[in-house]
Amino acid sequence: MADSLLFTPGNIGPVTLRNRTIRSAAFEGMGRDNNPTEELKAYHVSVAEGGVGMTTVAYAGICRSALSFKSQLWLREEIVESLRDMTDAIHAAGAKASIQIGHCGNMTHIATAGGIPVGASTGFNLYSPTICRGLKHDELKQLAREFGHAVNVARDSGFDCVEVHAGHGYLISQFLSPYTNHRRDEFGGSLDNRMRFMRMCMEEVMKAAGSDMGVLVKMNMRDGFRKGMDIEESLEVAKELQRCGAHALVLSGGFVSKAPMYVMRGEMPIYTMTHYMKLWWLKYGVRMFGKMMVPSEKFKELYFLDDARLFRKELPEMPLVYVGGVVSRLGAEKVLDEGFQFVQMGRALLNDPAFVEKMRADAECHSECDHVNYCIARMYSRDMACHKHVKDLPEKIKKEIEDIRRRDMASV
Repeated sequence: MADSLLFTPGNIGPVTLRNRTIRSAAFEGMGRDNNPTEELKAYHVSVAEGGVGMTTVAYAGICRSALSFKSQLWLREEIVESLRDMTDAIHAAGAKASIQIGHCGNMTHIATAGGIPVGASTGFNLYSPTICRGLKHDELKQLAREFGHAVNVARDSGFDCVEVHAGHGYLISQFLSPYTNHRRDEFGGSLDNRMRFMRMCMEEVMKAAGSDMGVLVKMNMRDGFRKGMDIEESLEVAKELQRCGAHALVLSGGFVSKAPMYVMRGEMPIYTMTHYMKLWWLKYGVRMFGKMMVPSEKFKELYFLDDARLFRKELPEMPLVYVGGVVSRLGAEKVLDEGFQFVQMGRALLNDPAFVEKMRADAECHSECDHVNYCIARMYSRDMACHKHVKDLPEKIKKEIEDIRRRDMASV
């Protein structure tokens, strides 16, 4: 099976990957006080040793106001040396290294962000929960420059690529979506206006990337709910990103503060999520209303493929990265056969960092991830971990996992 396109080299701008697989920027929750750790390094090195073409370090904030959690990286000069230690080890294992850069917008709190959370518009974010204020013009210019600065820090840290986060309801996405952008100036209203901040950021990113770094952009194909951004506008966003010079687009969807399971699919284990929460009032509030706040979305293999095909058709020359339900070699090869250049995987590589090598060895290889989403339920309170690797799970969590698995099997 050596002829499989999956195991041939592919390019993202000036960067060549040894194969077409990328570890997606699924949040690891393995940082400490916004710094990298040996745990974070060990995980990404294990994925590199497992055969992936490139591994992506997740959700690094470009500045203090960009941070949602203390377990998230803050990409700044003080951590360059420790990041370089990680990227050197990834490279030694034969993989490329990427880091996702972004700003959380209103998905944070005063203590974490160092001030009132900011967003496209002033309002209230129920999911944090927090009040946020709309950004001023001079702040937008500064934040765009921070995106460029983050690229330079990433280069100094040994990363081959950056992935700009422009989806999932974080700051750039908050400007793009009519759901969160209620501005009445030149950054709001029409889609062209709503793309203005994205263009500012991309100008700084591409200038900083120069000729030696690859630039991917994660974007939404749909926000996943009424009054959000839908496929027609998203196609225009994708074309604009191509004009901005992005080397590849990662086609995703969903909104953390409105449709979180649209991103990942399946059911959120609410008891598990609250079990790891520290704030008692949040714990019991989520237990009472979590099912309403985080509605389930049925999981199926390659769940974003139908939408992604529309982007493949409309952007014939643009390198596109497929993400969403890649859990088998047959599924990954199907995506590549339909004209996508790369596949991203998250939960399959959390379940088994060696999944890529196992796919190479077995044409029928299928991930053992059962998509009960225990890993997602705990990742914002603790590190991201598969329940199959965790010893001594509480009995109530075991029961919840089994109940979700049983419901999934009954719905097939």
